[in-house]
Amino acid sequence: MFSQALVRKPGHNFGQGLTTANLGLPDFDLILNQHEAYVGALRSIGLEVIVLEAEPDYPDAYFVEDTAVVTPEVAVITNPGAPSRRGEEKTIEPVLARFRKTIRIKPPGTVDGGDVLMAENHFFVGLSERTNPEGARQLGGILDGHGHTWTTVPVGAGLHLKSSVNYLSERTLVLTEALAKHEAFRGFKKFILEPGEEYAANTLWLNDHLIMPAGFPGARKKLETLGLPIIELDTSEVRKMDGSLTCLSLRF
Repeated sequence: MFSQALVRKPGHNFGQGLTTANLGLPDFDLILNQHEAYVGALRSIGLEVIVLEAEPDYPDAYFVEDTAVVTPEVAVITNPGAPSRRGEEKTIEPVLARFRKTIRIKPPGTVDGGDVLMAENHFFVGLSERTNPEGARQLGGILDGHGHTWTTVPVGAGLHLKSSVNYLSERTLVLTEALAKHEAFRGFKKFILEPGEEYAANTLWLNDHLIMPAGFPGARKKLETLGLPIIELDTSEVRKMDGSLTCLSLRF
């Protein structure tokens, strides 16, 4: 069970962040409402939520997940892969240091937390445009040192690994068809998403609840078979910025 979550409010300039989506102009008032609903969902399932103020110099800074990888023993402070995002982690580290020992990823290694998926004691580390082999090697050494195992997975589509696969307890994954046959996920039970519903791969399993993006009935039908309460949230504005549910918080 998780007891804490760390989030950051979106800034007025959040629409100036990095994106490859072509889904229309982002709406500041709407993202504030959606972010508040997200925080409310976390609190409703028992988490104490630390809410940081917006970082005007970093329009992507509300995607706090990319700034750290929090394990039960240590918080790994990342070196984000996008140059424009380097510096976001500086205000995250002192907050996490209240709860965990912190260790930093050092250049030339880069890691985005969105590329790191924890499945019980094992970590899948995506190799992407944001997480490079040297960053994965450094992270893997830290994980090894704390009794965890890890595997790298090439990210062929989507911004991060967790854009396409997430862990749902009891060796169960929700993932896209493109990743379903990857050797790293052999032996897992899989909910494979239909074409057009791949975005729902970013579903968050947290405190025996599932938080999923609204608007994916096929994915919901599959997930309902787990028998867990499901919370659907509108993610339209973060989706315009290549974001999703896990991106918006650090949970520990």
